[in-house]
Amino acid sequence: MLVELRSAHEAGNTYAGLDVFKGRATDMLKAGVIEPLRIKTQAISSATESATMVLRIDDVIVSRAKEKSPEGGYPGMGMGMGGEY
Repeated sequence: MLVELRSAHEAGNTYAGLDVFKGRATDMLKAGVIEPLRIKTQAISSATESATMVLRIDDVIVSRAKEKSPEGGYPGMGMGMGGEY
């Protein structure tokens, strides 16, 4: 199907797309399938924002792990109150 789609694009049909129901390349404009550029740019923008957020959270987790004291806990967190064990 991809070979057929590429051939249609090379032949000048810029509206060619895959019709998954018929299993062949079809003129999407004639089929009534139109996806505005605004939707695509919003999808890319949202994906970029989500990836950035995941990376920021990862940075916070890594920095917290580096703050751990040699005893395995977080700084200032003893086993009991007032240093009693």
